[in-house]
Amino acid sequence: MTTPENNWIQHALRRTGWRPQRQIAGLVVISVIILIVVGTLYLSQVASFATTSRQLEILIAERDELERVNEQLQVEIASYQSVPRLLSRAQALGFEPATPDRMEWLAIEGYNPNRAETVAPLEESQEVLPTYDETFWGWVQQQWDILRQQFKNFTQPEEQ
Repeated sequence: MTTPENNWIQHALRRTGWRPQRQIAGLVVISVIILIVVGTLYLSQVASFATTSRQLEILIAERDELERVNEQLQVEIASYQSVPRLLSRAQALGFEPATPDRMEWLAIEGYNPNRAETVAPLEESQEVLPTYDETFWGWVQQQWDILRQQFKNFTQPEEQ
């Protein structure tokens, strides 16, 4: 049996129940909201990418301009180092081309211009070179000998 109190609750629940039209409308609204959020995220990423691409394009153009200026400066430096320019600059400073009658020759005793060119004398040295041991144990032995020599020098008083 239904009491009047229970009757109005059941009547209210029956009237406010979800109907298919309301469910479809709710799904459409939620879908539109999700699409707006995804679209906003996509547009923000595209805008960020476009900004980064533009900055990269500006930096590349700046690099190209700097390379062009650098090469122009190198050409200018090369023109300053050219022989005709150096000759004209030397003449402007008061230098003149050397002629044979103005050259002075010095004779040096013992100088032989026809000798074999060497940087150091080719005499054999009598010094015995140490043997080079390329093994790990050879290196360890060398380090041990150095350490022993340091202790030996430390314990013995210096001779004057």
